[in-house]
Formats: sequence, structure tokens, C-alpha cells
Amino acid sequence: MCLDFNMNADEALEIIELQILSRKLSPIERLIFRQSWEGKGYIEMAQSSSYNSNYFKEVGSKLWQNLSEVLGQKVNKKNLQIVFQDYQSSATNIGDDIASSSLIEQTTAEKNLEHQFTDNTKQSFDQTNSNYIKFPNGSVPLNSPLYIKRPPIEELIIKEIHKPGCVIRIKAPKKMGKSSLMYRIIAHTHSFNYKTVYIDFQEADNIIFTSLDKFLRWFCANVTQQLHLTPKLDDYWDEDMGSKVSCKVYFEAYLLAQIDSPVVLALNEVNQIFEYPEIARDFLPMLRFWYEIAQQIENWQKLRLIVVHNTENYVPLHINQSPFNVGLAIALPYFTLEQVEDLAKRYGLNWFNTTFTQQLMEMLGGHPYLINLALYYLCEEEMTITEMLEKATTQTGIYSNHLRSHLLTIRQQTELSAALSKVVNSDSSVEIDAIIAYKLESMGLIKLDGNLSKPSCNLYRLYFQENLSFSEQ
Repeated sequence: MCLDFNMNADEALEIIELQILSRKLSPIERLIFRQSWEGKGYIEMAQSSSYNSNYFKEVGSKLWQNLSEVLGQKVNKKNLQIVFQDYQSSATNIGDDIASSSLIEQTTAEKNLEHQFTDNTKQSFDQTNSNYIKFPNGSVPLNSPLYIKRPPIEELIIKEIHKPGCVIRIKAPKKMGKSSLMYRIIAHTHSFNYKTVYIDFQEADNIIFTSLDKFLRWFCANVTQQLHLTPKLDDYWDEDMGSKVSCKVYFEAYLLAQIDSPVVLALNEVNQIFEYPEIARDFLPMLRFWYEIAQQIENWQKLRLIVVHNTENYVPLHINQSPFNVGLAIALPYFTLEQVEDLAKRYGLNWFNTTFTQQLMEMLGGHPYLINLALYYLCEEEMTITEMLEKATTQTGIYSNHLRSHLLTIRQQTELSAALSKVVNSDSSVEIDAIIAYKLESMGLIKLDGNLSKPSCNLYRLYFQENLSFSEQ
């Protein structure tokens, strides 16, 4: 049952005093509760009263601890509305749960599994913030409610992954959520007892990339181990046939022949291979060939490929050799305003003033990593949103490392620096060289509208206006 949650602070206070704590709150406790319900921090509370912020923190901490003990779940000033929505829902849904139990049994396996794949965000928020709010670095854990769906991407992938011999390609600039999505695909396929193999090319030693033969043997050995089979590379490897044919024969005659169920082969950070053009020009067309033969040969239809790569680098390939123009292509979009508002609530930021969200969108353009980093610091009360935005482009701002990394890349290529400088210093969209535009868009620094380019967000506009101009002086 879906509730329309419109409880106000006074209604929540009445529930606390009459049902939960069975006592009258003190005036300071009521003040703290009301203003926390409105999303205010202790510093903001102190500014409008005769108390200091430390006193508010002390009283507030005792109140949240008292509520946590009685409710049996962690309560703090950031998750008040979520806790009370859960409390109201639990009381209302007891009868509904009993009445609907027979219907649940009738739900199809496919729908249940789709629910498991897409419904991380609907977990109960009875976890303490410290359990699921971590510093944004890497993929979002499977059990984290901080994962934001970007419809219809998940739904498309669920359908595609069950198609024989399919290829799913996920591409986006760094820190856009590619790995988080990939792990959810893998978790979904586990529910169907698919065999899964995950290969991250960042794990390979440099010596692996010294020759195609060495690379493909490493690749086959890695897959064999994860399928829990005995390595038999020497039985199928033939120098006269060459490494690519040997690799194909090994997969076809040994690995796929030993497995009865579909095999999901997830290849992460494929862009790592781009740094070795000689290997890339053989390995990537090989993947394309596997896709093509899967359309004809039943044994190869067991293989389901997931190819994940950054868009910053690429290797020119003939159109009929590239694996990047077949299968289902997924380009991860930026967050929308509504998605950022949703994510802010999951961080426990009860913003009733949508101006805050709009300010974040204007500065950050919905970039998932930049948005998550901002919400993390705001959630931890490290700074106010005004302070964060004022320092965003400075060396002491929370984005300094991210921005400096991009700056180093741009400065190494004069044509990129000149083009980006032109874009960020223009009051309107401008036209730049097509290849340069592709590279800058692939880095997430610009957005394209036809042949015209503009900065993808004000953070990049302001930072590169200052730092590219400074570097050119």
C-alpha cells in the first residue's frame, strides 16, 4: 500500500508524546524536533535563539537516542520524516500484509527478480546513516538505498540479458555509475543461476599486455578459474592457428561445452586496453566476432557479454570490427532535478526549499559523483550549502582533486585546452572541431547540441575560466 505522507511536525510531536515516549517533551526538545523536521542544522537553530549550537547538539543527541531505543531503530535529525513515515506505514499495513499474503505467493518469479534488481532504493531506512552513507568513492553497494535508478535503463537491461548471445555496452565518463549498474546486472543474473565471470582489466599486470598471446592466455585462465573449471590451456592452444583462434576454440570446445547454463561475461574498464593499441585492435574485433557467431551457433548463445568502458579514450577501429556498435548500447545520463531531490532525502536532508536542489543542479549539472559528494558533506554537516558552493572551484573546495585531475589532462593537449577555453569563455554555445568536441564530451566537460558545445555545468565553466586563462598567461 502506498501512503500519501503529509504529516507535519506538530502531528509527529503528538505521536511521540502520546504513543512513543509517553511523556511531555521539554520546550527545548520540542524546538529541536520542530526545526530538525524542517531540515535545519544545529548551527542554524542557534542563530535564532539564545542557546549555542553545542547545547542544541547535546539535548538533540539525547532525544534521538531516547527515540532510537524505544523504536528499535536509529533515529537522528536527518532521517526524522523517513522514520515517521515507516512508523505510520507499519501501523497501517499490518492488516494489509496479512490480507495480501496469498497474492504475494502468486507473483511470478520474473517480477520478483526484477523487483530485487531494481528495488534497492525501497529498503527500510532503519539503518543508521553510518551504515549506508559512506564517502562517495567507487560503486554504490548492492544493499545501499543510495542507488538511484535511471529509467528505462534497468528495465531494458533486464530484458536484454536473457537474450541468447547478447551484448550490453555501458559507456559514460568516469564516476557516472557504470560499475554500480554492472554489479546490479550480475546480482540479477545470479537469481537465475547464471554463471558469472567478472574481469576488471585494471587488475592485469603490465607484463600481461606485452603480447596478444600473453594477454589472451591470461584472459582465458581468469575465466576458467571463475567458472571453477580445471585450466586446460595447453590442450587447446596452437601456435600455428594463432592466439585469437586458440582463444575461440578454448571457449567453444572447452569452457562453453562444460557449462549448461548461460554465462555472463562482464568486462569492466575495457578502456584500459585502449592504452595498448596493438592488443586492442585484435581483442576488440574478436569480441565482435563472438557476437556474430552467437547469432548462428547454439553453443555460443550461452555467452552474454557486458562491456563497460569510459568514454575518455578510444581506439579507431573499422566499423565492421568494433564491438561498440552492436548489441544494446547504454549511455548513462546525468541525474534529473527530481532524482537529486530523491537522493537528498535518502541522505536524510529534509529540504523543503527546492532552491537548494536547484542550486546544486545549476552548479553541478546533475553529475552523479559531484552530486553525491556534495550531499555527503552536507549530510555530515561539514559545511553549509552556501559555503560549499562558494568554495567549489577553489583549492580548498571539495572538488579540488577532481578538477585538478581534469586540468592536468587538458593541459597535456594544447588543442583540448584551446577548445575548452573557447567554450567556457563564451556566453553562448560555440562550434569547435568535431574530434575535439567528442573528446571533451567524453570527459564529461561539455554538452553537445547539434554541432554546438557548452560547458556541462557551471563548476567546470568557472574553474576552467580561471585556470586555463591562468595557465596560458
